[in-house]
Amino acid sequence: MNLYDAIHRRRDVRAEFTGAPIPQDVLERVLAAAHAAPSVGLSQPWDFVLVRDLGVRRAFYEHVQAERAVFAAGLTGGDKERFGRIKIDGVLESSLAVVVTYDAARGGPAVLGRHAIADAGLYSVCLAIQNLWLAATAEGLGVGWVSFYREPYLRELLGIPAAIRPVAWLCLGPVTRLQSAPDLERHGWWRRRPLEAALHHDRW
Repeated sequence: MNLYDAIHRRRDVRAEFTGAPIPQDVLERVLAAAHAAPSVGLSQPWDFVLVRDLGVRRAFYEHVQAERAVFAAGLTGGDKERFGRIKIDGVLESSLAVVVTYDAARGGPAVLGRHAIADAGLYSVCLAIQNLWLAATAEGLGVGWVSFYREPYLRELLGIPAAIRPVAWLCLGPVTRLQSAPDLERHGWWRRRPLEAALHHDRW
């Protein structure tokens, strides 16, 4: 699969995980791709927590479902109905989770390139996540980014130090297929806008 194919085939996977194990060499390639991401000041401010323990994953799943209910309680009408049909996670169905964290102190105290943009380190972590996602797609794996959680809960669940920020819980594993269109688009929640609508020239 070439790079452009991986970019356009990549999906946020929820329901298609098989639960089959990931070959160790494949997992190592995917993680190495994530670790090869560019980072501000070469700080590499990320860490990867691999979560296989079913008890931990079940506890996180229950937390995610509680947060789903909180979000759903604020919806009305068509939005509430559409959201009710959307599966928001593959926490229990995926082969494992990769929790990606951010250490703002890494590379400090003076991180080259971060003096004017405090969030540049966080952006670096997002680049590592994107590298992981594209590499996984190229390997025939699915990735699902779970965002229905509270950071303090996840920090306590995984014993993450107080100064470290958990940025993403990524469900990872083999899938039956990748959908041709994103779930939210298929369920009518939102539609992608064309590139032309996002382009500006010289000024906004």
